Amino acid sequence: VQVVESGGGLVQPGGSLRLSCAASGSMQSVDTMAWYRQAPGEQREVVVTITIIGSTTYGDSVKGRFTISRDNAKNTIYLQMNNLKPEDTAVYYCRAWAMTTSLNNYWGQGTQVTVSS
Repeated sequence: VQVVESGGGLVQPGGSLRLSCAASGSMQSVDTMAWYRQAPGEQREVVVTITIIGSTTYGDSVKGRFTISRDNAKNTIYLQMNNLKPEDTAVYYCRAWAMTTSLNNYWGQGTQVTVSS
């Protein structure tokens, strides 16, 4: 199973970015998917999770600014990030729980998001 993120970059404070994450490979299904982020010198933290039926849980720091969506047919999730702040600067990682012979979780390689003027 491969998990690939895209869409990171440099944006000014108050700007927007949209991240994508696609899971592919030999799997029966993809269950929960999630975005995490890790800033320099900090621990990795969960940003938002989304279940296969679309239930979401957002971290307090991004509520009202970030929106996750999901396309089950493509095993893809999207993260629309609005009103970005310098403290959102981090490497953003996608995590997917996929059923192969059992339910396992898989990480992407990460995509850098930098919010700076």
